[in-house]
Amino acid sequence: MSDASLPRAMRQPFSLKLASNAFLLVWLLLAAFPLVWVLAMSFKSPVDAFSSNALEVIIGPRTLADGNGVSIIDIALGIAVAWLSIKAATRWLMPMAAGEGTLQRVFSWAVIAIGFAVLFVLGFFVVAPWLAQPLEALLGPLGRPVLGLTTQHYEAVWIENAFYENFQTSLLVTAGVVTVSLTVGTLAGYGLARSGSTLAFWILIIALIFRALPHSVLVAGYLPVFINSAELLRPILGENAPTLYGQPLAVIAVLVAINQPFTIWMLRSFFQNIPVDLDESARVDGCTHFQAFRWVIMPVMWPGVITTGLFSFLLAYNDFLVTSLLLDASNQTMVPAIAGYFNRETTTTDQVEAVAAAVSITAPLFLLVMIFQRQIVSGLTAGAVKG
Repeated sequence: MSDASLPRAMRQPFSLKLASNAFLLVWLLLAAFPLVWVLAMSFKSPVDAFSSNALEVIIGPRTLADGNGVSIIDIALGIAVAWLSIKAATRWLMPMAAGEGTLQRVFSWAVIAIGFAVLFVLGFFVVAPWLAQPLEALLGPLGRPVLGLTTQHYEAVWIENAFYENFQTSLLVTAGVVTVSLTVGTLAGYGLARSGSTLAFWILIIALIFRALPHSVLVAGYLPVFINSAELLRPILGENAPTLYGQPLAVIAVLVAINQPFTIWMLRSFFQNIPVDLDESARVDGCTHFQAFRWVIMPVMWPGVITTGLFSFLLAYNDFLVTSLLLDASNQTMVPAIAGYFNRETTTTDQVEAVAAAVSITAPLFLLVMIFQRQIVSGLTAGAVKG
């Protein structure tokens, strides 16, 4: 709605609009600056990356002198690939996720997210360079490198340092936490939202109090159990009883225990905003309680489930303390592995590689938010206006 269509009393004065827009602009610059800066550093040689001259960090003269650079044509093609990728994610791929039932939608979204990532990588690193070669030869000066840029640090991180193994562990832990949290959270949240039990409500309140405790306190309680798990399980499983310490399963169990009260509470709030009339109508049509939950309530709850799943994903994906204490050095997730770069004697090259690794782990977050942006906004605003 434009200001012209609003009543005069509801229109914001120009000074207020100017101040609010200026504040948002300053906040955006402050929030985006660290990410943009480390992104520029990750594609430069160590001399340029840690230069005291900001212009050298951006342009990369030493990187350019080493024969690593991009031309105006390369930059234009890169922008085109990014723009087309965003278009594909928001307008072309998202309608493909329409399906009957929650499981079908989850599978569709997973396939679309993976497909988008593959297409982006192929377009950026295969198609764009292939198109750039004839264009650079044809356009002459526009094909000359003007900006220093190298991907050698990313190649060193992912190939030489086997960072993909840490990525696989992170995916395993994150998928486990999100799956268990949402499976238990949706069932428990629905039950609590439709139940008038005071006891269940106070149990959840107590669980939220434990959720507020520092993670170090909870890990300290779990740690002896996992270390001695082989001895505890030997009477049941025999001599082949496994040791849970150092296994992703232990991290999944702890992170779920930490996050589950918040997940249940959040999903309970979403379920409470769904009219009980839907349950009653489904029951009249012959559905059981679970069938009503599965076929009637869950499709309506889809934005709330995605929003809650995002918070569970961020908890598991960005966790440092639990993963660093319960996983050994050979089986770490990405965040503790990056910290390991800085906790040892390093050269400037190692430090730039650490920056490249840090930039790499932000890519799935951008992909996740970009793919699910509409559902996330819908979920966050659910219940804001109720009538």
